Amino acid sequence: MTGFFKNLFLYSVGHTYSNLSRLFLRLFTGIMFLQLCIRQMLNFDAIVPTFQGFLGMSPEASMTVLVTIELLCAVCIMLGLLTRLAVLFPMVLMLIAEHIFMATPATDPNPLFLFQPGYPVMFIGIFVYMLLAGPGKISLDYIIAAHFTESANDEEVLDNA
Repeated sequence: MTGFFKNLFLYSVGHTYSNLSRLFLRLFTGIMFLQLCIRQMLNFDAIVPTFQGFLGMSPEASMTVLVTIELLCAVCIMLGLLTRLAVLFPMVLMLIAEHIFMATPATDPNPLFLFQPGYPVMFIGIFVYMLLAGPGKISLDYIIAAHFTESANDEEVLDNA
């Protein structure tokens, strides 16, 4: 019995599944963000009257920009493509969403982001982790970086020959 626990703890200390964990977190977060985006698209007409435009754009154009950012960033996060850049825009959106929730009374329903207060903070935490940890080896970022690294090594070998 002691051997079981010893192997269990020693194995788990020496072997981590960080790349698989990052893939899972990317897929989970991307799907959550994507379903949020889809719900906003489905309720677009109900959301636009309560939404104020930004940067001099109309509410419709502003909401379209937000939904597009959410859609593109969610797909990039799931694929692991430009991951660190792709989490910056949603992080800003979630900071704004949390600010909106803090400014409105808890009893006042806010259909803008279609989720409860606290969710933006959860997304911000996940996005900060992704920004710091990166996408992992199971991502397009890693494949592209490996290709460029391999190409650079090949050129270096040719230059030295």
